[in-house]
Amino acid sequence: MSLTLKNIKKSYPDFEIDVSFDIENGKLITLLGPSGCGKTTTLHIIAGFIGPDSGSIILGGTRVDMLPPYKREAGLVFQDYALFPNMNVARNIAFGLRMHGWTGDRIERRVEELLDLVHLEGFERRSITSLSGGEQQRVALARALAPNPRILLLDEPLSALDAKLRKELRADIRRIQKKLALTTVYVTHDQEEAFAISDRIAVMKNGSIEQTGTSQEIYNNPKTLFVAEFVGLTNTIEARVLGRRGGFTEVESEFGRFLARDGSELSAGQKISLVFRPERSRLVRGEADANIIEAEVKSCEYLGDSTLLELEAKGTRFTVKLSQAVFCTTGETRRISFSPEDCILLPVSHP
Repeated sequence: MSLTLKNIKKSYPDFEIDVSFDIENGKLITLLGPSGCGKTTTLHIIAGFIGPDSGSIILGGTRVDMLPPYKREAGLVFQDYALFPNMNVARNIAFGLRMHGWTGDRIERRVEELLDLVHLEGFERRSITSLSGGEQQRVALARALAPNPRILLLDEPLSALDAKLRKELRADIRRIQKKLALTTVYVTHDQEEAFAISDRIAVMKNGSIEQTGTSQEIYNNPKTLFVAEFVGLTNTIEARVLGRRGGFTEVESEFGRFLARDGSELSAGQKISLVFRPERSRLVRGEADANIIEAEVKSCEYLGDSTLLELEAKGTRFTVKLSQAVFCTTGETRRISFSPEDCILLPVSHP
């Protein structure tokens, strides 16, 4: 069931939603962004809890933005589970089925099928209050899936769980979503979670979408500085474009001149932000490498599988992440190098 949001707008006294995106049948799209950016409001507009001021929502080729929530056939999973504490697991899962007119053996078979799907076999008679947070969220997922919804909507479903449980449950959500080939909209502020679970990601800021793409596109080819900084650690240098040299774009900054990958759409003299990732940086001693910055070591953390260094030059902080153990002394000067192919040039945005 494909989903399209076309020019959806909703105005509040101090905030405005203005979003458009589409997702193919059976795929999962994540709305990713900081708190207050409009992710949950957008999800509630899709569900029908909030009516848009304008625009259209098309589900499976049919416009649904004028329909009440119950006619949109959406399965909903909330951050706080929203389970009935006075009902056992089976009755919670069956609640929506009874509302849809299901009865008897049909309900029992469906509940048993769903408990197997979410790996809670034998939990039928368990009380909700006896379950862990992860188990409760599995019950909430089973309840949302019970009536065979046309689309699944998940609002920060893992945020109340610890890190280990989040990883386990997100893998299960992805497994179930792919098995059912169920079109899904997933809301989170967690970059790692979004990257692990999504077919596509829509990065949101201030009620609008900054960029939509695959995890790889969002991380390796961000279109704005906000996207680059939100989806991972970045090093940023303010510079201006000088021109083209040897197949690269040459820029000038207070740290000297640097080469970056193709920026042919940029014009000479244009102010830009040069961005490179900590894991694409390295420490060097010689002069042979391009793009070198001398900086003072501020901290050096050995993390087992990597070493994270914080350095400073002319008041600007840089982070270098190395895959091997490196020992540095605070206060010493080291040389950072980064390949032109790993540099991203982003236009400076103006308010």
